[in-house]
Amino acid sequence: RRLIPKSKEEANVSLKKRVEKNDPVAIREIGMKHGNNGDHELAFEYLTKAAELGDALAHYLLSLFYRDGQGVEKDEEKGLYYLEEAAIAGVPEARYNLGCYEGRNGRIDRAVKHWIIAANLGDDDSIQTLKGCYARGEVSKE
Repeated sequence: RRLIPKSKEEANVSLKKRVEKNDPVAIREIGMKHGNNGDHELAFEYLTKAAELGDALAHYLLSLFYRDGQGVEKDEEKGLYYLEEAAIAGVPEARYNLGCYEGRNGRIDRAVKHWIIAANLGDDDSIQTLKGCYARGEVSKE
């Protein structure tokens, strides 16, 4: 068994086989390819399937689709649902975005909690945001 495909064609065949076996990561990858090629509706379908199969990053990407209205009608409530699912599953960018959402809505204490979790997961944006909050006196080091 060869782990690294020798050609792009071989990689595509392998990816298609994984999709046929309902591999959520492979399904997400196909969805991302369609999204990168501008077919947001098909990308949305693949990402939805990947999310249903438990792919955390697919949840995060769906939150962006709902936020931006790509391949689907804008829907803040659904976007927030997928963002929360991704954050719970450990996607640092989702945690950061949840913090931003809470901050925009005046809930700085909740925002800071999200940013701390994301910073602990290695998210640089959260670290920089927390530094700014500290510099402005909005949070303490405790």
